[in-house]
Amino acid sequence: MTAFLQRGAQVPGNPGFSGAAVTLAGTDWLLSMVEMGWSTRNGDGKAMEMSDKARKELEKIEQQIVRLRAVPGQDPDTRGQIDQLNQRVGLLRDQLSQNPNRPKSAWEKAELARHPQRPYMLDYIERIFTDFSEIHGDRSFRDDHAMVCGMARFHGEEVLVVGQQKARDTKQKVYRNFGMPNPEGYRKALRTMKIAAKFQRPVICFVDTDGAYPGIDAEERGQGEAIARNLLEMSRLEVPTIAIVIGVGGSGGALAIAVADRVLMMENSIYSVISPEGCASIMWRDASKKELAAEAMRITAGDLKELGLIDSIVPEPEGGAHTNHEAAATFVDNALQQSLADLKKLPVKNLVAARYDKFRNMGQFFRVEAQ
Repeated sequence: MTAFLQRGAQVPGNPGFSGAAVTLAGTDWLLSMVEMGWSTRNGDGKAMEMSDKARKELEKIEQQIVRLRAVPGQDPDTRGQIDQLNQRVGLLRDQLSQNPNRPKSAWEKAELARHPQRPYMLDYIERIFTDFSEIHGDRSFRDDHAMVCGMARFHGEEVLVVGQQKARDTKQKVYRNFGMPNPEGYRKALRTMKIAAKFQRPVICFVDTDGAYPGIDAEERGQGEAIARNLLEMSRLEVPTIAIVIGVGGSGGALAIAVADRVLMMENSIYSVISPEGCASIMWRDASKKELAAEAMRITAGDLKELGLIDSIVPEPEGGAHTNHEAAATFVDNALQQSLADLKKLPVKNLVAARYDKFRNMGQFFRVEAQ
């Protein structure tokens, strides 16, 4: 029954009942089952077990809601029902967090960082910047849609905005290559950064990728070289640079646009060399140990701030950035304004020297005096 509803099939004998309506009804039924199961829990152990199950079911329901929103030709009544479903999901998520003030685990933050309704780069551009003009192509191979670059105005100042763009529906996911840039994406980013440096415009990078595209064709075109080149060139750009991790900062694919004067992370974002599932598969040959791996890897904003790998943490609305895009954008806007104002006070030579020293000193936990 569930599979039938999720496929959005036609109801036999009732051709006027659209597939979207069936899917909507099925999603509503599944959500009702989760709500009923959570409301009838008893005992701490039962509550914990139900909480884990309910969260997994809610993830599936949220993905279904995203697909429903993408169905064309919806009438106002259908859109209203979808909005109501979304509100019920949010309410149930609040109930699952019995103590809203309790610290989230590393894995919970990883799940929030991957949330399908979390705002992406273009969502922030729409709310924070004006007069955005996208720049296409790397002048060598092609335009990579997973990497978005363009000039814009930030509170009246000309800046360059660079970042990975993910998507929510299948068509856009394919178009954006699931937010995983090819070598030409990184070369496009570097090309635009050099233009920004030429005209003395600050660079603001939005980091949100599971990693650089690992395909054979990407390796044939020099994926590793493209990333390494970006690391080198960004380290000596003679303009203020800011990078902010807004979702998932995965491996070298993220680092390639994050060698900046100020590296910020949103409260529920993650930044790591490998995914928790990948780490668990290597360390224990068991991807189900992802929660343990997430804790051990120190991938959250708080952990990385403590280790000195990022400069500051950007707060999010209660429940996560996906609950209120406008509020999340406001927090990001304020953080970018403060960082840019601080960087503009420094002479260019001091800026580049401080950037070099910052990354050069990372990972030094102790020193041994020479004998």
